[in-house]
Amino acid sequence: MKTTSRHFGLLAAPLFTALLLFNACKKETSGSGLSAQEEEQTTVISSQADAEASLAFEDVFDNVIGVNNDVGVGGTGIFGSKAQGSLEDVARTTGCFTVNITRINAQEMFPLRVVLDFGNGCTALDGHVRSGKIITEYSGRLVVPGKFSTTTFENYKIDSFLVQGTYKITNTSTATNRQFTTDVIDGKISRPSGDYTNWASHRIITQSEGVLTPDFPLDDEFKIEGTGNGKVKRGGYLIAWQSEISEPLRKRFTCRWISKGVIKIRRERLASSSVWVGILDYGAGDCDNKAILKINNIDHQISLN
Repeated sequence: MKTTSRHFGLLAAPLFTALLLFNACKKETSGSGLSAQEEEQTTVISSQADAEASLAFEDVFDNVIGVNNDVGVGGTGIFGSKAQGSLEDVARTTGCFTVNITRINAQEMFPLRVVLDFGNGCTALDGHVRSGKIITEYSGRLVVPGKFSTTTFENYKIDSFLVQGTYKITNTSTATNRQFTTDVIDGKISRPSGDYTNWASHRIITQSEGVLTPDFPLDDEFKIEGTGNGKVKRGGYLIAWQSEISEPLRKRFTCRWISKGVIKIRRERLASSSVWVGILDYGAGDCDNKAILKINNIDHQISLN
């Protein structure tokens, strides 16, 4: 089997520029009649767009959950170990960003609005630079079944990528499983070049490890299932695609990467049996930035940023 190596940048500088330049006229690649090179390239672009959007909103999930034990499970995402005290303590100790807290009904704890304000730029321990605001309203503590949060953005960027849309997290736990359902509505990731990704997704996130320590996130692992779809503009291409998690993704709060699982990505109206369906395999469980993108029985070794 032939194997090639590629750097698959997520939330980093635009890639695959040379391959994009072979067609300077913008066209929507929704029909048949593409060359083998074009088929492969549209799959690469779609896979990159799906992974970029997924990573951006998974980051929001960790940050919304991790503000504090009062609203979620304190200490995940950008908060690290700083989110174990009261909400007011969090607001004083988060470093280069601020946490603004508003009780919508002054007499009640919930509903509650939390604004994460990164100002003109804040470099977190994960190395990403964030700016602007993440604005979340909580109906209650997210670890309680039935409670939900709704997140919007104000000029929010992670690195140089502008994130827009609405992100909803709903606790859909049962008596035996801690579970969250997430929906990205009218999501958009915009690049400085003018390229962009429109994205929507519906995912079920079920806790598989750490259930016996509900307020301690460092031993938590989650199984992620679901679907997504979007439209991506890259250079001369405008591509609509769909994605489906075919083998559940595995994500630990202590690892910034998806460590296991498979996603299938295909151009809209492309047959699911086509050799040009992309298969993105995150590996066997190691916490690393490596993955394999298989297209037409060729493995492309991928490095994620």
